Amino acid sequence: MIKAVIFDLDNTLVDFMKMKRRAIEEAIPAMIDSGLSISFEDADKIIDEIYKEQGIEYQQVFDVFLQRVLKKIDYKILSAGIVAYRKAREAALIPYPHVYPTLHKLMKMGIKMGILSDAPVKEAWLRLAYLNLHHIFDAVITFEDTGVRKPNPAPFLAVLGKLNLKADEALMVGDWAERDIVGAKNIGMKTAFARYGDTFNTLKHNADYELNDISELIDIIIKENYLES
Repeated sequence: MIKAVIFDLDNTLVDFMKMKRRAIEEAIPAMIDSGLSISFEDADKIIDEIYKEQGIEYQQVFDVFLQRVLKKIDYKILSAGIVAYRKAREAALIPYPHVYPTLHKLMKMGIKMGILSDAPVKEAWLRLAYLNLHHIFDAVITFEDTGVRKPNPAPFLAVLGKLNLKADEALMVGDWAERDIVGAKNIGMKTAFARYGDTFNTLKHNADYELNDISELIDIIIKENYLES
């Protein structure tokens, strides 16, 4: 019987890549307006290179960017970029369609809910708070809680431990097959691939279920628990 649903955060509950792109698109012109002499295209290329080198969650991207362009950090330009980035990020940080009603329906069904994210702990909690979801989840595990990333079993076991459940009592929902689905299946969890958030054009995910909309979770839980009853 499924007693809990564990969600990846980025590109599963919120369109992280869309949010990131909009924030960068606002930050670059703000830095140019503050005196940075560079084309939008060149700046975008350098920032993209830094993210590829350091990871998409890298927090000092504009510091490194300015070091590469100016060989120093101009704090007037840096602050303009950061403020524009944060304003755009907050405006673009919205959940996928039907996230709120689906989560509330799961709560009413008595299903526990968890978050399992490779994001830094502060960033994960900030995103949840922006979305007003920080009160909903029974357990939140991030990269910093275990020091390893999915598909390593440690994060999956950690969130199950917080929920006090066995692997076969939980369903993992995620958009990254090689991390979310593989990691969950390897320890015996049921899995659902968030096709609606897939940014990799995944052809084969090997999940038990595929979601084109998060609301489809409700029927899956009903089906799973009916079969077990």
